Amino acid sequence: MNVFIGISALLTLLVVAWLVRPLLRKPTGNGISSEKLNAAIHRDQLHALEADLARGVISQQDFETTRDELQLRLLDDTESFEASPKNRKAGFWTPKRTSLAVGISLPVLALGLYLQLGTPEAINPVATAESNDHQMKEMIDSLAARLKANPNDPKGWAMLARSYKAMGRFEEAQLAFEKAGDIVKTDPDLLVDHAELTAILAGNKLEGKPQQMIEEALRLNPEHPMGLMMSGVAAYQKAEYKNAVARWEKLLAMLPPDSPDAQQMQANIDDARAKGGLVAIESNKLPPIPAGAAAGMTPDKINDMVDRLAARLKDNPDDLAGWARLARAYKVQKRLDEAAAAYAKTGKLLDTDPDLLTQYADTLAMRNNSLQGKPSELVNKALAIAPKHPMALMMAGQAAYQSGNYAAAIGHWKNVLSVLPVGSADIDLIKSEIADAELKMRGPAKP
Repeated sequence: MNVFIGISALLTLLVVAWLVRPLLRKPTGNGISSEKLNAAIHRDQLHALEADLARGVISQQDFETTRDELQLRLLDDTESFEASPKNRKAGFWTPKRTSLAVGISLPVLALGLYLQLGTPEAINPVATAESNDHQMKEMIDSLAARLKANPNDPKGWAMLARSYKAMGRFEEAQLAFEKAGDIVKTDPDLLVDHAELTAILAGNKLEGKPQQMIEEALRLNPEHPMGLMMSGVAAYQKAEYKNAVARWEKLLAMLPPDSPDAQQMQANIDDARAKGGLVAIESNKLPPIPAGAAAGMTPDKINDMVDRLAARLKDNPDDLAGWARLARAYKVQKRLDEAAAAYAKTGKLLDTDPDLLTQYADTLAMRNNSLQGKPSELVNKALAIAPKHPMALMMAGQAAYQSGNYAAAIGHWKNVLSVLPVGSADIDLIKSEIADAELKMRGPAKP
C-alpha cells in the first residue's frame, strides 16, 4: 500500500511540475516590437512605390502624393503603439500565484476524485482477500439458485460440486456430485475429485467406493497425476507396498526433478519400499527423469515453492503432515537447521512414524557429524515401533560402530541383511561393514 501511495504522489508531482513550469519560466525577448514591424511594412511599400515609378506605371505626381500618405501613416503608427508590458500594472493572478494555485488544487482534486471514484480498499490485501471470498460465495450461491430452477444441467452440478469442495462445504459437494449423474463417470478429473471427497467424508479412507472411482479414472486416463497419487495412497493404506511404489514411481517420472512434489514423492516411495522390504535404502536420489521434464524449473522457483509451504504452515501450524513435507524439502536442500526445526513440529506423527524418526535422526547426524546423543535416541525409538525397519537398523549399527560397540553394530547390520531382498545392491556394502567391525573386534594382529 505504501508503494502505491508513493508512486501516486510522485506521478502527481511530475504532472504539477509540468503544468507550472511555463508559468514560472522567465519570458525571453525575441527582438521584435510593433514600431519595428510597422516601419518594415512601410519601407516595403515605399520600395514597391519607387519600383512602379521607375517602370513608368505611375506618374511623378502620383508617386509624390502616395509617398506623402505613406510617411504620414508611418508617423501615426509609430506614435500610437501600446505601452511596454514592463510598464503595465500587474494583476492579481501573477505567474507565481497561478502556479501556487495549480500546485495545491491539482493534488487535492486528484485525491478527491480517487476517493470518490476509485477503490482504495483494493490495495489492502486483507480486504481484497475478504472481498474475493465474498464474491466467490455470491457466485456459488448464484449458481446453486440457477441449478435449483434448472436441475437438468449435469455440468452445472459438477461445477457446483467442485466449488463446494474447494470451499470446504463437503456435505453439499457430495449432494451436488450425486446430482451431476453419469457425467462424473466419464470424466477422470471429476471421478478423482469425487473419490477424494468421498474419502474425506469417510475419515480419509480410500478403501471401497473411493478406490473404485480412482481405478475407473485411471482406466480412462492411465497417466492422470492425481489418480496415480491417490491410487498409491489406497494401496499403501492396505499395506500393498509394491503396488503403491509402482503407481508413485510412474507419477514421479512426470514431476520436475528436485521440486518439492518430487521430493515428497521420493520420500513416500522410500517409505513404502522400506516397509515392504522391496529395495535398497542407500539412495536418496530420484530415479531417471525423462528429457525435458525439468523445463522451466530453476533453483529460485524451487526455493520459492518451499518458502510458500513454510509461509502456509506458519498460518496453519497444526498441519503435521505439512511440517513433515517441509522438513524433507529442507533436508534435501541441505538447510539442516530449518529441517530439524520442522521435524520437531511434526508432533504426534513423530511419535508413531519410524520413517519420520529415522529421517529426523539422519538430519541431526548430518548437522552434527555424529549419531551419538539425540540421533541415537530417535533411531532406538524407531526400532521400538518397527524392529525390522531397514534404515533404523542401518543407522543403529553406525551409531554402535562410532561408539566402539562393534558387536552391537554387527548385530544390527546382520538384521539389515535379513530384511533386504535377494540381489540388493546394499548387501555387499553391509557385508564389508560387518567384516570391518569384526576386524576391529579382534584388534591389531600380533607380530
